[in-house]
Amino acid sequence: MENTNRFDLMMTTLTELDKETGASPAPASPSLKSILDQAGSLPHEALFLGMANDGLPILLNLYDAVPGPILITGDVKSGKTTLLKMIARAAEHLHTPPEVQYGVVTTRPAEWVRFQFSKTNAGVYATRDEATAELLQSLVTWAHNNKGDQQSILLLIDDLDALIKGNDQTEQNLRWLLSRGPNRRVWPIVTLNAARAAELPDWLGFFRTRLFGRVQDAHTAGIITGASNAPLGYLVPGTQFTMKEDHEWLGFWAPSID
Repeated sequence: MENTNRFDLMMTTLTELDKETGASPAPASPSLKSILDQAGSLPHEALFLGMANDGLPILLNLYDAVPGPILITGDVKSGKTTLLKMIARAAEHLHTPPEVQYGVVTTRPAEWVRFQFSKTNAGVYATRDEATAELLQSLVTWAHNNKGDQQSILLLIDDLDALIKGNDQTEQNLRWLLSRGPNRRVWPIVTLNAARAAELPDWLGFFRTRLFGRVQDAHTAGIITGASNAPLGYLVPGTQFTMKEDHEWLGFWAPSID
């Protein structure tokens, strides 16, 4: 883990500099491939979410529904989409299509062009497209019929707020997938602009597992974390994230996919 430790030291130094200057450095992080190579063999049920400050991988057990759907939230340009893309690429590296596939729902399909030809990718859908409503319906049907199939489906939604402004059936299917999907191996992983969180308390309630990017407003940070002293203001945008584990904060990094 020598390279990982050097990276952690570099990021710590830059974060301290960020506190002193108010700047927002964007250092290049180690590549995803190099990080996964260093990590060695990971459990076949593991989904890679990032690299912890101690050099260990942050993993989601796709066979354990307890964590529920995952929310990625932070300020604009905090790296929410970057983290979502990294998770997609990690799924491609670590799993075969019969094991894991993912579908993407986004307001900006052009940002995902480089993912469209992956065999692990089941499609990139524009948020307002009729096909998106059909995707959610098909996932509900697949989940209802899934009786222990080893395959897991990742539903990557980039911008929850945009999707829930759709039709009533789409909203109903999304609520079902958020509440029951992980029990049937459908895993919604969803981004949300932190500034919109206060207006969506019912939707926030679906997410026990939340990954936080940079949030500079302390009040907003308190809303999305439930903590009065959430350490989100000095996270490095696009690279550095944190999550709350019991009463502790677990910092982690998103390796570069390029």
